[in-house]
Amino acid sequence: MSETATTTEVASQYAAQVAGDLERNAQEQERIGADIATLQEKLTVLQHDHSVLVNIQQALAGTVPAPAAESTPVPSPRKKAAAEPVGGRRSQAGKATASRGRAAAKKPAAKKTRAAKAAGKAAAVKSDAPTLVELVRRHLAAQSEPRSAAEVTAGLNQAHPERTVQTTVVRNTLEGLVAKQHAQRTKQGSSVYYTATGAPGPVAAPEAAARAEKSK
Repeated sequence: MSETATTTEVASQYAAQVAGDLERNAQEQERIGADIATLQEKLTVLQHDHSVLVNIQQALAGTVPAPAAESTPVPSPRKKAAAEPVGGRRSQAGKATASRGRAAAKKPAAKKTRAAKAAGKAAAVKSDAPTLVELVRRHLAAQSEPRSAAEVTAGLNQAHPERTVQTTVVRNTLEGLVAKQHAQRTKQGSSVYYTATGAPGPVAAPEAAARAEKSK
């Protein structure tokens, strides 16, 4: 009997140790997944900024007009035209050719300048846009009740239709907030819900007043 009791006790200790190791492994996987999601979002922003900057660089490089009109060889004047005055037809033809060359050079330069301005405005708007982590945290803080990752994703897609986000990315972001103690995670059966840490959202006050009114 003593050997059986000892074996059972050792097995219980190993089982408890394995359960603890599994829990720590799962937490580490969630933390690393959240870090990967954050880094992937930063990489996407950097890649977009890189493409915008490349477009601006190309547009600025094309604003310098090529000296096409000046390099065009001028035909030698005929002998009979040597007696014409300085303001004759030869001068007028040269002026017309130079004017057409300058106008042709200005058109592509003006188009590329407008493209550079538009690209610069797009880059400024992109740099001012909040990150996904900020959007998730703000949305969660504004809720009065715990929300699942799918509910947070639906709310973000409705509030920001220009930024389509996936539930997997939002879940990893929420786990990252939990790891940084910016959010809390609760389980109800097989479902996981998240709430922001700190003061309750602005919707909680009307709900508390309604409950107090019913209690009267």
